[in-house]
Amino acid sequence: MTDYNYQEIDDVIHSRIRTAIMAVLVSVDEAEFTFIREKINATDGNLSVHLKKLEDHNYVSVRKEFVERKPVSRYRITDTGRKAFEEYIKKLESIIRKQ
Repeated sequence: MTDYNYQEIDDVIHSRIRTAIMAVLVSVDEAEFTFIREKINATDGNLSVHLKKLEDHNYVSVRKEFVERKPVSRYRITDTGRKAFEEYIKKLESIIRKQ
């Protein structure tokens, strides 16, 4: 990364909610929708939209099932997502540490 080139930052991850989602998922094997919602304090609708965007870019995967007749969605970070998140953090640190 050269200088303070913000254009090199991953736009898919660079959103407060998506960054928070990725931070949660990188620290666990798998997380239910409700767990993520509570951790990042998002509304159901807002969280759904951001999870879908991450899923569309293969940064997260979802497994949906019914438990006691209730739908349960479980999310996990993919290898692609983990690599993208690590690169995102490195680029932010590079910008911040420039002197």
